[in-house]
Amino acid sequence: MKELKELIEYIVKALVDNPDAVGVNEIAGDKSIIYELKVGEGDLGKVIGKEGRTAKAMRTIITAAAMKQGKRTILEIIE
Repeated sequence: MKELKELIEYIVKALVDNPDAVGVNEIAGDKSIIYELKVGEGDLGKVIGKEGRTAKAMRTIITAAAMKQGKRTILEIIE
């Protein structure tokens, strides 16, 4: 699901100070897809947000988009 990977990159690059350090790795399974999001040093807090609100919002968006195609998604944020 290349579209979701690009969507995650687009959202995160708009949030962080160092957009060149953003990387998304897609691991596809039968019924689920895991997205590993890597950000630069110091940008982790911006991606997670206060009390995890920004990360939760991103997870909600990609889950809703993937449901249309019958897949489950997991977003892991890695420093």
